[in-house]
Amino acid sequence: MPQYSIGIDLGTTNSALAFTAASGEAPAVELAPLPQLTNANEVSAERLLPSFLYIPGEHDFPPGTTALPWDPEPKYVVGRLAQRRGAEVSSRLVSSAKSWLSYSSVDRTAAMLPWKAAEGLARISPVDASAEYLGHLRAAWNQEHPDAPFDDQDVLVTIPASFDAIARDLTQRAAEQAGFRNVTMLEEPQAAFYAWIERHPDWRQRVAKGDLVLVVDIGGGTTDLTLISVTEREGELQLERVAVGEHILLGGDNIDLALAHVVAGDLAAKGTKIDGFQLQALWNNCRLAKERILDPESQTDETPVTILGRGSSLIGGTIKAKLHREQIEQVLEGFVPRVPSSEMPRGSRRAALQEMGLPYAQDPAITRHLAKFLRQQIEGARRGPSGLASPTHILFNGGVMHAPFVRDRLLEVLNGWLSEEGFGPIKPLSGEDLMHAVARGAAYYGAARKGQGVRIRGGIARSYYVGIESAMPAVPGIAAPLKALAVAQFGMEEGTSTTIPGREFGLIVGQPAEFRFFCSATRKDDAPGAIIEDVGDELQELSPVEVLLTPDGQSSGIVPVGFETVITETGMLQLWCAARDGSQKWKLEFNVRETV
Repeated sequence: MPQYSIGIDLGTTNSALAFTAASGEAPAVELAPLPQLTNANEVSAERLLPSFLYIPGEHDFPPGTTALPWDPEPKYVVGRLAQRRGAEVSSRLVSSAKSWLSYSSVDRTAAMLPWKAAEGLARISPVDASAEYLGHLRAAWNQEHPDAPFDDQDVLVTIPASFDAIARDLTQRAAEQAGFRNVTMLEEPQAAFYAWIERHPDWRQRVAKGDLVLVVDIGGGTTDLTLISVTEREGELQLERVAVGEHILLGGDNIDLALAHVVAGDLAAKGTKIDGFQLQALWNNCRLAKERILDPESQTDETPVTILGRGSSLIGGTIKAKLHREQIEQVLEGFVPRVPSSEMPRGSRRAALQEMGLPYAQDPAITRHLAKFLRQQIEGARRGPSGLASPTHILFNGGVMHAPFVRDRLLEVLNGWLSEEGFGPIKPLSGEDLMHAVARGAAYYGAARKGQGVRIRGGIARSYYVGIESAMPAVPGIAAPLKALAVAQFGMEEGTSTTIPGREFGLIVGQPAEFRFFCSATRKDDAPGAIIEDVGDELQELSPVEVLLTPDGQSSGIVPVGFETVITETGMLQLWCAARDGSQKWKLEFNVRETV
């Protein structure tokens, strides 16, 4: 029986771990200290683990100076020291591994990071780098909680709402590689909202039936947009996620690069030009400088930025500059410009040949991406005369939101749009925890799904079926009739499962077989296990899935199986085929949120 529910935010720039007791009526979430190297031979516990990995060279650190309490000779340096050392030697620094996990044009399991490392230097895959971060968090927990082993707890790992199925699977693989057992995936914007609920037990007095909450999560690598509707059932307020934005690779990384170009321009104006490798180092240093200036407790308006000169540090010396708060706000202006709600993201004319790299959004204007999101077809959302989805409340999340300029500008733009639609201004939901909310919310959700808190509903919008071939004698020219077995009913909530009772079918294993799936937006009363004899116009066929299911210890043939349906927290329908004798299970999976 787990003692704790553990929530992990595997972030692009920072990762965090929060936890709450697995028993009790009102879960109180705490942040876990994360021991890590902050300098050579110096381990400190911090509340964030920077998502950076440094691949040490032979002479980078004296022997024994990178030892951790649980590993005397780690292969890699992870966390704060990796970030600091990598700002000096960018060719050995792995960053944005999470963004690479979502990039389908590369082999994400291949050793390819650091992306622009010189020939001959060691590399690591995005999956392996993610596993290193998760493994560090697991080891840190065990170091701090020897009486409650990590492997015995209920663990939830968050991912962007816009991750596709492969990116989700690769994150799952990284977690398993790090030693995680039975991990559950949860979307980051939902987790951020759960954190707000956890901090506000009186949330029902802060929102009302019919309200529409916009969650804007701008992190280090992505911008995630989600709409949550406040509904009512049997006299009690309920929460339902009604829309998730597309994957937008736009966030703090883009801002840091823009700042690097600003500082590089200042240096060029003074006669100092830097090359591509120095720009990479300047990019990393501007990230650190920006975080120092935007830290809520910081009173400084400028901070030094230093990179190595050309050649060795002794011959080339160092190049020094400063980053000012005013420069940050000038750069941010380009990311949150004032635009009308009808203005969509802009494409640009691109060269036919592109350098391989992360597929960042072509248009850096977050406000235009927000306009596109609110213009999509969203069922059950409050709309203005022009069709714009018009939220009543907004919840900010992500490190970029530490900049008051960004929050204020988003409010200004949204209120302008709402005014044009005839609505009053949007209300910010205060009391957020920008850097830890996702981890805190994941821990809270772990308790909530055991009945210790409030859950956001996300019922599926269709009923789903799998095709069953009828048993009948073969007839020349006539295919065997196809029946449809209901496996998931309209409204089945994400994070739930159901066993299909009293039904057993033959599953072909050991040879290629085609599975045919159907859905219906009109047949809402077909309970799992119902058989539709005539697959007519009411059922819409999805793309067929051809797979080879491997038998365990037997030749190919037909295995009697029963079915279990799982709708995951990330919107995947998993159809488990379990052998009658319980010896083996096979999984089929597809996304119930994608457009049919």
